[in-house]
Amino acid sequence: QKVRITGKGGAGEYGGARGDLYVNVSVQPHPVFGRNGNNLTVAVPITFPEAVLGAEIEVPTLQGAPVRLRIPAGTPTGRTFRVKDKGIKKAASTGDLMVTVEVATPASLNAEAKEALRKYQELAAEPNPRTSLLARA
Repeated sequence: QKVRITGKGGAGEYGGARGDLYVNVSVQPHPVFGRNGNNLTVAVPITFPEAVLGAEIEVPTLQGAPVRLRIPAGTPTGRTFRVKDKGIKKAASTGDLMVTVEVATPASLNAEAKEALRKYQELAAEPNPRTSLLARA
């Protein structure tokens, strides 16, 4: 943002009036939080079991103390939850904290964990989630 301050710049030539001072303002991004108006945004990783079974997790706040957030069973990656009044305080109102969960996929699994996932896949017998996409294409 550029802010103009009238009459606070350098002196004019030959005794002329002072010019305007222009101040360029930039805000460094926060390493954890984003901002959308008075609302704060944060992306929080959750595990696959937490997404499937549900969980209670701690979420950081700008005020310092974390808040507890209940993740319902079957929560998909990308779902956003609202935590009231944990955003930016401005005049008579306070924004919210918008928490977007992202399911973290492990980079590697041991043999026992892989076998457990194969067994889960077999027991769940879920339909192919891409069937309608393929049919529409």
